[in-house]
Amino acid sequence: MLRVEDAQVPVEFSPELIAKFDDVVSRYPEGKQKSGLLPILHFVQAEFGWLSVPAMDKVAAYLKILPIEVYEVASFYTMYFLRPQGKYVLEVCRTSGCCLVGAEKIMDHIEQKLGVKEGEVTPDGLFSWRGVECLAACGFGPVLQIGPEYTFYENLTNESVDKLIGELTAKAKN
Repeated sequence: MLRVEDAQVPVEFSPELIAKFDDVVSRYPEGKQKSGLLPILHFVQAEFGWLSVPAMDKVAAYLKILPIEVYEVASFYTMYFLRPQGKYVLEVCRTSGCCLVGAEKIMDHIEQKLGVKEGEVTPDGLFSWRGVECLAACGFGPVLQIGPEYTFYENLTNESVDKLIGELTAKAKN
């Protein structure tokens, strides 16, 4: 996974990654290769952990589009990370339904438990967290999801969050 200090380091895409790009682009008519941008950005993020400027520039060159066309898409969608993240990204629903049942308290607890503010990465590189918009589980709040698999956890309590963080920490050490 790239670090912040690597943000301007040139990026090379593996032949396997390029083959995935080629497969995506082959699904669209000639001249419409930009239509493959979203899945290609997903592949790049899966490979590198986030989308650095050099990685986005390389995607633009591959698709024969302007770099700004990649930046505007990557910065619009919250599923793309424009800076390094932890191995596990805890995304807590912060919309009304979840806030009414304690989402803000859960976010405060996560901040205290992990010792990092929203958007920061723990020193061991395992965790980052952020508030996100509706996760469509309003009847089960507070709710969080964990990437990259996007597993959902519902009816959160401080205790269930502590247990989850403990399990993920143990899993990462194995």
